[in-house]
Order: sequence, then structure tokens, then C-alpha cells
Amino acid sequence: MTESSVAGNDDRRTAHQNTTDKNTTDKNTAAPIKSRRDTSARNGAGEKMLIALDVDGTLVDHDGHMSVPVREAAQAVVAAGHHVMIATGRSLNATLPVIEHIGIDNGYAVCSNGGVILRVDSGLPDGYEILHKATFDPGPVLRALRKRLPTAKYALEDEDGNFLSTERFQDASFGVEAVRVDFQTMLEATAVRVVVFSSENTPEEFNTAIRHIGLAGVTYSVGWTAWLDIAAAGVTKASALEQLRDRLSIEAHRTVAVGDGRNDIEMLTWARRGVAMGQAPVEVIAAADEVTKSVYDDGAAHVLRSLL
Repeated sequence: MTESSVAGNDDRRTAHQNTTDKNTTDKNTAAPIKSRRDTSARNGAGEKMLIALDVDGTLVDHDGHMSVPVREAAQAVVAAGHHVMIATGRSLNATLPVIEHIGIDNGYAVCSNGGVILRVDSGLPDGYEILHKATFDPGPVLRALRKRLPTAKYALEDEDGNFLSTERFQDASFGVEAVRVDFQTMLEATAVRVVVFSSENTPEEFNTAIRHIGLAGVTYSVGWTAWLDIAAAGVTKASALEQLRDRLSIEAHRTVAVGDGRNDIEMLTWARRGVAMGQAPVEVIAAADEVTKSVYDDGAAHVLRSLL
């Protein structure tokens, strides 16, 4: 299978705490789940649809490669005139190559787990403009976390798109080189996204710390490794997509979302047709209306072709 690289692997780490009970299936069989919703979002013929696509673990594998069938299916749905939107935990600069790769010249995208909303327009000087950024004061959360997790590494995406970090902390999902700063500088910044990582702690220890602290006033996600993503209160991929649905006056029954991570749970429950990837954790499968094949079996391509 021929593949092309779209570097980055943020979404595979992220795990949201909120889940919604739905019909489930064995994720190893990737058998379809019978939707309890209106089936009008299953065929893209006629009116334009809003199609939200996660990146890592959905459009690209965990090495950052997008297969030819997935790329061609995504390009075909874009060419058909639907509102195809990337909805990712990646930051802006790590999202732009994916947008270009699947041929979106004009449209919208959601980055930083809903913290940033873009309008893509090939006629603009940079090819896009930022419509909205959801910012917050990271000070209280950072102080509380560092007291509980003193050896963890901290990074922060500020309102200007820069990444500030303690120690040497870099990740492909940042999209830019992180600038090392002292902790006090991070406390005084205005944040779009805060990332906490520790190789010395387990996800269970992260969860224990978070329960102890409370993390009031923010939305947070704990990953499969000891990785924590923090956004402004109430901000998720779903909250950003709802803003775009309203902006475009798209009826709720014409929404589709595809994802594999626990940070996709809200998005899958928001969409009329929420599709989990075959390798998704059980909580994600439980939140979805159906399950496609895994990312390694081009599961996203199967969903996208069904919309043509």
C-alpha cells in the first residue's frame, strides 16, 4: 500500500473523561453498529453535508502516513462539494499540511481540540484566517498540577500560536518548535492549549492527581500514556463544530464525524452519524453509531466512499 507522510501523532494520545452509553460491538471485529438515529446522514447525495474528520488514527496511521485510498476518498468527497472539515487535537501548523493533502482550498477546520477554528481560503495571503480562539488563564491549573506532578514536562500554546515549554519538550502535534521558558513565564501567558507529559507517571497516576486537584474551569483529557491536554472550559471538537454548523446553516441531520480517540467522543455523539475507527477504545465505540475498519485497513476511506 502506497502511503504519504503527514507528520504528527497527537490525537492517538488523548483520552476524554466523558463517555456516552450507546450500542457497542467488539472492536476487533469492527462490525457495524445499527444506528438509533435518522439514516439521512448516510448518503451524501443532494444537499451538502458537514463531514468532520479526525487526523491521527483516522486519516493517518500512528506513524503519520496517509494511505492512497484514504487520500483519494477524502479528495473525492471534497470535490463533491461537501463541507469537509479536519477536527484534530493538532495545533494549527501541524493541521495545515493535512488540509492541503486532501485538497481543501476553501472551507473550515478545527484545531487544538476545538481551541482554534480556521477558515481556509486559498485566496488569502496565508491560505487561511483564524475565526476564533478559545483562550484561558493557565496559571491556577499549572500551579495545582506542578504541585502534584513536579517532575512532569509542561508545554503551552499561547494566543499567538507559539509553544512555550519547560525543559526540553517537543511534540509533532505542536507544529512549531517549542521555546523553552521558565515556569513563571508560562503562568503569565494566555493559553489556547496546555499539554502535560511525564514518562515517570502512569495514566492512572495522572487521573489520581486530577481527581485530587479538581481542575475547575477547564476541559481536560487524559491520554493512554501519561499525557494530559487542557483547553478552556467547555471547549471540545464538538463545541467548535457546532459553531461552524450554525455558521453554515447546515441541518443537524446532515452531519457526519469519524474518529478513533477518546477526545473524539463528544464529536461522535454530536454528529448524526458518528463513526468510530476499528481500533478505537471501547469507550469510543460505545459513543459511536457504527464502527468502520481500522486505520491500517483504510477504515476512513470506506466511510468517505459511502458519502459519494
